[in-house]
Amino acid sequence: MRKLYYTSLLIFIWCIQVNAQTIFNSGAAVHSVYTGVDSLLERDLVDVTHHLFHKKNKLSTDTTQKNEQHHKYNLAIVPAVGYTLQTGFAGILSANIGYFNTGSNKISSITTSITYSQYQQTIVPLVLNIWTKNDKYNIVSDNRFIDYPSSIYGLGGRTDPNKGHTIDFVGLKLHESILRSVGKNIYAGVGYYYDQFWNIKAINLGTRRINTIITKELGYDEIASGPVLKFLYDNRENQINPTQGLYANFVLRNSFTFLDGDQNFKSVLIDVRKYLPFPHKYSKNTLALWSYNWLTLSGTPPYLLLPSTGWDDQYNTGRGYIQGRFRGRNMVYLEGEYRYRISRNGLIGGVVFANVENFSGDLSQQYNTLLPGYGLGIRVKLNKHSGTNLCVDYGFGKNGSGGFYVNIGEVF
Repeated sequence: MRKLYYTSLLIFIWCIQVNAQTIFNSGAAVHSVYTGVDSLLERDLVDVTHHLFHKKNKLSTDTTQKNEQHHKYNLAIVPAVGYTLQTGFAGILSANIGYFNTGSNKISSITTSITYSQYQQTIVPLVLNIWTKNDKYNIVSDNRFIDYPSSIYGLGGRTDPNKGHTIDFVGLKLHESILRSVGKNIYAGVGYYYDQFWNIKAINLGTRRINTIITKELGYDEIASGPVLKFLYDNRENQINPTQGLYANFVLRNSFTFLDGDQNFKSVLIDVRKYLPFPHKYSKNTLALWSYNWLTLSGTPPYLLLPSTGWDDQYNTGRGYIQGRFRGRNMVYLEGEYRYRISRNGLIGGVVFANVENFSGDLSQQYNTLLPGYGLGIRVKLNKHSGTNLCVDYGFGKNGSGGFYVNIGEVF
């Protein structure tokens, strides 16, 4: 997964950028991802590396402008090493491509990474968000393979952090969808979601009774399979690092036994994000607001597919708590983050954030257990064209919970 709870910071980072000629219109000028920001004045880790190792061949604005006019694809590759109690030492290789299609005002992106840990854990995502010519269609493909242990603590927001249990499993996620423009920045479409977990087993448990209970609750494999309906409003010009605009995503998911799912269930996801220049409309700093609501409408999803801390599509909710710390039939989540520049050229930035989440058994229960989190972080610009940052945060939660969180790209 992209996010690891680091007890030590990254110890090695290397970024390269490859600009490839566009196959659509090699002679056309390509605008920067940053609306209203002159990318010639921006700097990223590529520029720093170029300056350090090619001092005699400085990257002039003329050269940059020439490349801007004849090149379109921007690739950032970032190897890193980290350490967590959950994974031990881990080697990570991440890659991100950002580009515009002809007539498109929205950036298309392809993101992947490979993580292999000291404990032989493997995490491989491949995520595509493609906008076709003139933004007529939006193709979203979210695929992930995971093989690693995970902690579970039971259901609800009042579980004891000292009574968690570790389970091991292999997981496969295949979420495919296509949406068509039905109005300005408005899209509607369909898709198919398939999730499978297998080889589920409890490890390092003190008693056979606990092992029996967990095995009975989870089984040895879990499958959810079925169609989805999607509605999207998105007027952000840069989906990788938004500085203004509104994103609203509605997903109605169905899983059916006749499509190989373990149980029939229906759930809904309502994901709303707002981005504002702050403190004034010309500011290069951003106030980002996030509402993430994951609700079970009917039936009972498999245990590992119930709403849970850090188990959203990007594994980013609940900074301040370990992944899987809280779980329930319904999840309501709110977060605010202020993103500000430290260096004028955009190379270094910082953030402060706060969030609150709640888990309940059903919609009729009173939401009386609020779980707050807060923290701060640093940003290093990896790719000034796509706006991709290396994000290193430290979050705090209740009862002494806390840890490092590392992402390639913003949390939301």
